[in-house]
Amino acid sequence: MAAKEKVMEEQAISFEAAMERLESIVSKLESGDVPLETAIELFQEGMKLSQLCGSKLEDVERKIEVLIETENGLHKKPFAAANEE
Repeated sequence: MAAKEKVMEEQAISFEAAMERLESIVSKLESGDVPLETAIELFQEGMKLSQLCGSKLEDVERKIEVLIETENGLHKKPFAAANEE
């Protein structure tokens, strides 16, 4: 599979599906019953899924706007993550 096709396939996976797969990988790795080569492959897949989930969350945060009520009415304000305030 070409790198471009792999990226498109990863982007098509939903956040929920990526999280479920990530949880499955973590469970397998925590069990300790995985051969070293398989554990390395699972770890690499898990890192890619983690980055994908983080990217999807950042995209959603950029789309969210907070409505702030002031004396002059409601105003839109870009969403700021808790660690940015």
